[in-house]
Amino acid sequence: MAYYNRARRFFAFIMGDQKQKNLSASFKLENFSSTSKLASNEVCVSIDGKDGQSDDYNPFENRNVEHPNSTVGALIHLLKSSLGTGILAMPVAFKNAGLLGGSIGTLFVGFLCTYCVHMLVSASHEICRRAKIPSLGLAETCGAAFEYGPKSLRRFSTAVRISVDISMVITYFMITSVYVVFMSDSLRQLVEHWLPETTYSTRLYMVMIMVPLMLSSQVRELKHLVPYSFLANIFMVTSFAISLYYLFLDIPDPSSRPLFSSIGHLPLFFSTVIFAMEGIGVVMPVENSMKKPQHFLGCPGVLNGAMSIVVLLYAVIGFFGYLKFGDETQGTITLNFPVDEILAQSVKVLVVLAVFFTYNLQAYVALDVIWRRILSPRVQGSLKVNVTQIILRCLFVAITVLIAVAVRHLDAIITLFGAVCLSTLGILLPAVIDTVLHYKELGFLKWRLFKNIFLCVFSLTALISGSATGIRSLLA
Repeated sequence: MAYYNRARRFFAFIMGDQKQKNLSASFKLENFSSTSKLASNEVCVSIDGKDGQSDDYNPFENRNVEHPNSTVGALIHLLKSSLGTGILAMPVAFKNAGLLGGSIGTLFVGFLCTYCVHMLVSASHEICRRAKIPSLGLAETCGAAFEYGPKSLRRFSTAVRISVDISMVITYFMITSVYVVFMSDSLRQLVEHWLPETTYSTRLYMVMIMVPLMLSSQVRELKHLVPYSFLANIFMVTSFAISLYYLFLDIPDPSSRPLFSSIGHLPLFFSTVIFAMEGIGVVMPVENSMKKPQHFLGCPGVLNGAMSIVVLLYAVIGFFGYLKFGDETQGTITLNFPVDEILAQSVKVLVVLAVFFTYNLQAYVALDVIWRRILSPRVQGSLKVNVTQIILRCLFVAITVLIAVAVRHLDAIITLFGAVCLSTLGILLPAVIDTVLHYKELGFLKWRLFKNIFLCVFSLTALISGSATGIRSLLA
């Protein structure tokens, strides 16, 4: 009997040691990609005791980024992710809010978007410290937050992770489709001026730009997209400077424009501004790929610096664009410029080039999710990987062009998807994640809870009202 008891204790010891090894294996760093990937980290976290929290673990010191971005490179990427076609729609946004209402609203939305990104990145850092993981993508951060949340919500972590991935893919399909619509409209206007006898449909221009987009979309690493973003920023800033020349030329008296618009037009304003500013999908890849990620948050920090520049540019273009053209303001301000002048033509060309080079940065998010969630586990071998990557990127471009061909109303698309996709991902999601992750630390009088409730209500209001307005515009 004594030998039996000893044997049983020895067997239990061996099994316990094996269980410990299995548990430890779930935290091996090589299971997680520390590069700028969105969907590479399947998180297995310990929820016992203190939820695996460790004050000694620093995720920044344990990152092993294969192609790291410098702080300047991260700033360029973040600027480019928010400086797209949306800024050219800011005058029509001010048209729906008035000069003063638009200025106040732009500052408010800019602060809101920046703060929500702060919450999301901070949540990612907190989870990394607790789980001893070097980095997490957006979907993994959201899923892991539920794993660390109340016990009744932990079973939803996988569903949340999958839902965020799907939302990201849909969002960036729509954003890149807007880019295709914008480029084709601008090219058609230019060609019809240079060659008056040419009257091709806008849809034909969409098909024509599909091949160049397929070629440029073959760049796979975020670091290698820095030159794209750099060129796009130069083209966009130059076009802004020329645009300001037209906006300040024979500028009317500000008293000729209303300070505030009707409340019924505010959903159009907020949806457009949220669409213009929100670059939530690019934030996590940029932060994860930084050589010095500790420079991302804080003051001044990459995020605060980039968003301050973005908000200032948006407010200036929106204010003076609406002041200049008033009720004649079109969905994209460059369409208001005289097409028969060389300077105005150069603006249109520069903006088209800027959007063309921005397309790849926005497509990167959706392509990375599709590749790592669906295709990467099923494709083995360097040749098959390369061929599959090429086909995937060509199909992505083709689908965005098909969406653009089906729906060509630029301002309606901006309103609809700004309300549905970006208000949800950019404002609602960070508020929910912050509440779930810190459910035990809601602060004095539960200020964190009430703050996040306000963000959720604002997001849902923009979602419902903006969606209704956008759908009416598409059906009109």
